[in-house]
Order: sequence, then structure tokens, then C-alpha cells
Amino acid sequence: RAVAMSVSHSSRLNKLVREQYMRLPQDGRVQVTYVWIDGSGEGVRCKSRTLDKEPKSIEDVPEWNFDGSSTAQAEGSNSDMFLVPVSMFRDPFCLDPNKLVLCEVLKYNRKPAETNLRHTCKKVMDLVKDSHPWFGMEQEYTLLGINGHPYGWPDNGFPGPQGPYYCGVGADKVYGRDIVESHYKACLYAGVKICGTNAEVMPSQWEFQVGPCEGIEMGDHLWMARFILHRVCEDFGVVATLDPKPMTGNWNGAGCHTNYSTEQMRREGGLKHIEAAIEKLSKRHDYHICVYDPRGGRDNSRRLTGHHETSNIFEFSAGVANRGASIRIPRQVGQDGYGYFEDRRPAANCDPYAVTEAIMRTTVLNETGVETKDYADH
Repeated sequence: RAVAMSVSHSSRLNKLVREQYMRLPQDGRVQVTYVWIDGSGEGVRCKSRTLDKEPKSIEDVPEWNFDGSSTAQAEGSNSDMFLVPVSMFRDPFCLDPNKLVLCEVLKYNRKPAETNLRHTCKKVMDLVKDSHPWFGMEQEYTLLGINGHPYGWPDNGFPGPQGPYYCGVGADKVYGRDIVESHYKACLYAGVKICGTNAEVMPSQWEFQVGPCEGIEMGDHLWMARFILHRVCEDFGVVATLDPKPMTGNWNGAGCHTNYSTEQMRREGGLKHIEAAIEKLSKRHDYHICVYDPRGGRDNSRRLTGHHETSNIFEFSAGVANRGASIRIPRQVGQDGYGYFEDRRPAANCDPYAVTEAIMRTTVLNETGVETKDYADH
């Protein structure tokens, strides 16, 4: 008996019919899809317009606007929001010469929207550019059926205990690899700096890595990789959730481990600079926890329990090769005496702009306490 899969109705539409139209010529005109972060700080939205010729740089893409009252970003009486293009990618869905364009959102008065965390991140990254900060972020996510249940799990039960699924191979261990490989190829085509992927500890949970990226580029590339993931999942009729603890009980949560180094850390003898940065982070744990998920630490409190390869949310810890610590120094870095370290605290649904900005404020700009400085007047 065939097992009914919980996938969306639109994914069952005849894709061969779609291909017939996708092959039609465009007569030199270009479809540009504008992508932005909505009022939740987690969701992405998009809409498309036609340009008369292919944009060669982000400066060739005009500003646009949208109805912020429909994205929880404005009131209906004054709802127009500005879309300001900041980063351009090739479009893996409509193909060349079409583009995906990531945008910042500005309010009617040209001030950044509340969930536009890129704005201050860019200021901070410009201030610290001489330290050449490199980041790599490991985005964990879980595939769900359209019914909200993990994809491939028994309808009325659970799969076997964790153990065989991490980096697993085989139909009884891995669910949804088609989606993962399609996403990887789509990111490569788009120009997103995706650098790897693997099946995670919980079945139906996956991870992709983006980086190394310097400065503001980290947030731009991770947000676009997320958008592409949601679009690929839409085609397959399933949902990708970034919830930090999608299944309660003896199952791993989902994080967005952040690897970080400055030029000093990457040089011979850089370990002392790594250790100095970790010391600064140890004194500002509460501040970082507050910005490492969209709800001031409430999401992460479900994940950072001290179990399932996590640290305890209330305590700061660091160690070499320790996946139960807040900060992990890779064993190779400990042996070489230089390299990078990994902050394991950010939740899967973190805003990468907030995470990377916070790390720079603490480790390079030497901020302390829970308040942040406004560098706008300097």
C-alpha cells in the first residue's frame, strides 16, 4: 500500500508544464526578485519586477516599496516601506539573466525598520574592517511535512533513538536528501558562499554551512541561503523550520554555530588573541544570549539545557574540542596555535547580522555590559 506523504498541493502540480513556459525567451528584459526580512525578524518575503536590461551591479537595481501593514512592519494608514537593494545573486529558479536581490527595509521616514538589523551591523563592520573579521555559520534546520510533523517520521510515533542519523546514509536513516542537494546546487548557482552540508543528529534535521565571509557579507549570504532553502522546500511541498527545539524530549535542538576569527587570530601565535577574545566574551554572556535568538533568549532556553551537545544557557564555558561548551576551540587550532573559534550559542533562528555585530562589539570594540554604544555620531 502506498504511503501518503504530507506535502503541499502546489508541489503536485505538473512541473513539466511549468518548464514549457520557463524556456520562453525574455527579449533582453530581466526578472528581478526583491527579498527582505519581515516584521517577525525570521520570515522572508519576496516580490518581482521587470527591468529593461540585466543589472551588472547592485547600483543598477532601483529602490522599490511594499505594503508594510501586510508584513507586520507598518500601520495601514502609513504603510509604504522602502526596499533598498544591498546584495545581488543569480536566480537559480528563473535562471540567467534573472536576479535575486536582498534588500534592507526602511520606514516612511527613511529610518531602518525594527527588524532591519543589517543597518547597525554594517556600521560596526565598517568600524572594524581593519581587523578583517571572517565568519562561517552552520545553519541547522528541520524538514517538516505540511502537517507540521517531522518529514519521514511515523505518523503516530517516533523513529528509533538518535545515533545512526548524523551524516547517515540509507533510506532508513536519511529523509529528504533530494531537497538538501537541490538547495546546495541552487546556492552554488546563485553565488552564495555555501561550503558544505550534512545530515544532523535528529532524523529529518540537516545543516548547511556558509563561509568564510568577511564582515557584512556573512549576514547577506546566510539570509539569501535561507530564502533559497524555503523556495526549494516550496517546490518539494515541505517546510523547513529554524525552530531551535522543534521536538521536545530526547532529541537534539537546532543551532547556528558561528565560527569567527580576525587577521591576528589567523596568524602564527594567534591563539593568544583567541583566548583574549574568549575572555571578553565570558564577561558579557547575558548580552550575547539576549541577541542570539529573536526573543531575547527565550527560544534558546528550550535548546541550551546542557544536554544534547549544548552548554547551559545560564553559564559561560569554553574548551578545546568540547561540544558541550559555549565556545569551542577546534583541536587543530589548539595544536597549531592559531586559527579560529566557534561560538555554539546562537540559535538556528538567530539573525546573523545581530550575532556577528555582537561578536565584533565585544571582541574588537571592547564593549562591556548589556548596553551597546551608538557609533552614529563618531
